[in-house]
Amino acid sequence: MQFHRLLVLQKIIIFLFLVLVDLLSKYFVFNYIDLNRFIKITSFLDITHIHNFGVSFGLFAGTIPALILIIIGLIVVCFIVYLLFNSKDNIEYWALFIIICGAFGNIIDRTINGYVIDFIYFHLNQFYWPAFNFADIYISIGIIMIIFNMLKKINFNLK
Repeated sequence: MQFHRLLVLQKIIIFLFLVLVDLLSKYFVFNYIDLNRFIKITSFLDITHIHNFGVSFGLFAGTIPALILIIIGLIVVCFIVYLLFNSKDNIEYWALFIIICGAFGNIIDRTINGYVIDFIYFHLNQFYWPAFNFADIYISIGIIMIIFNMLKKINFNLK
């Protein structure tokens, strides 16, 4: 029983840490970098301050109200939590957990501001990747983990 409590506490601490890193980074960008300003870090990386009123990569910006995006986000998180509690695979479990952390970071940001703050901006010559934040990184890592885990299972089943 004590071990189970320790595992639950560990997950709560990881969740809070990841969400806090995301929200604090957005706080610092909001308060210390002017809107639409780009600060060159390397030849391919800038830190900027962009308000994303849409979903991923600014899709549907200005067409869907923030409240609707928040509600959709919460519904999706509830579904992912359901998948998490029914997961029998450790990698899948942690992938879903990380996705939930990212989703909560963006939902909290959108609830507070009406938009999501994006600030990491990669580019190479004339090729630009849309700005993103730590929550987006968490979601992407979780999705990549799920894809690799699925491919691993398919590969083992083919042998």
